[in-house]
Amino acid sequence: MGIEIERRFLVETDDWRAAFAAGRGRSRVIRQIYLASDETRTIRIRIADGSAATLTIKLGAGLSRGEFEYEIPLADAEELAKGALGTPIDKTRHDIPLGKHVVELDVYAGSLSPLVVAEIELAAEDEAVTLPSWLGREITGDPAYSNARLALAGRP
Repeated sequence: MGIEIERRFLVETDDWRAAFAAGRGRSRVIRQIYLASDETRTIRIRIADGSAATLTIKLGAGLSRGEFEYEIPLADAEELAKGALGTPIDKTRHDIPLGKHVVELDVYAGSLSPLVVAEIELAAEDEAVTLPSWLGREITGDPAYSNARLALAGRP
């Protein structure tokens, strides 16, 4: 099992755009569909750029979670999406280099707009990372901002 260790932050200004341009990051359009979710586990389908799909199972809560991720055929993802919980999440993800890390910044679309959230994956829970000034309030572990909750309940 893989372990995902991630900190999450709200982004309340567009100052990240200069860091994105300077770092030559990449962007992709994501549609995320939840098939199952409770406080300690989620099962989701993610379709990136309308052409690649993954099935992800996450276990646990908080800063560190078990994560299993598998590529699946796009046709299977589209069929599974028919069983979605709540509303699919549409967002554009921008990868912004930050030293040895990458900030994954999600700009949400539709009813979740203008929400912008940034995630930084770490190698250990106590790993030090210098945070850019454009990151706002930390929301790590705040269930109101989990993608599954956003799909089920909308923007907090």
